[in-house]
Amino acid sequence: MMADELKTRIKTMMVDRLFMPMDPADIEDDKSLVTEYGVDSLNLLELVVGVEEEFGVRIGDTEFRVSNFETVDALAAFIEEKIN
Repeated sequence: MMADELKTRIKTMMVDRLFMPMDPADIEDDKSLVTEYGVDSLNLLELVVGVEEEFGVRIGDTEFRVSNFETVDALAAFIEEKIN
């Protein structure tokens, strides 16, 4: 999967699952999801479920680190690693 396609899928999933009042294309790849977009701890858990469902991967307890979910870039790198 191409990096741009992966990031687009992540952004669309985030907007849908977190009911974010914005266009997925407006989410910047390198901005903090927590400080820039208001993603809180409950949202992070919802993102874990979303990633597992959207990309068919399993995220173990030891892999659930905020650093993996800090930005779209970080999340894309984490998912790519899980897929490959």
